[in-house]
Amino acid sequence: MAGKIPNVSDRVLVERLRELEEKNIVEKKTISEETNRVAYQLTCKGENLRGVMREVQKWGDKWLD
Repeated sequence: MAGKIPNVSDRVLVERLRELEEKNIVEKKTISEETNRVAYQLTCKGENLRGVMREVQKWGDKWLD
């Protein structure tokens, strides 16, 4: 996931994901206990934000360099 988000440290990414998990926007799934691999997916609450985030992205694409 870090590779898809430019200029973010692992520490900051983990902090943001924890915040989103606490707010029930994403949920964490363990993929492998041996390698400590996890995956995140949107909850129903997170899915409901998809349209809002799409509009924010459109605005940013238009107005921000």
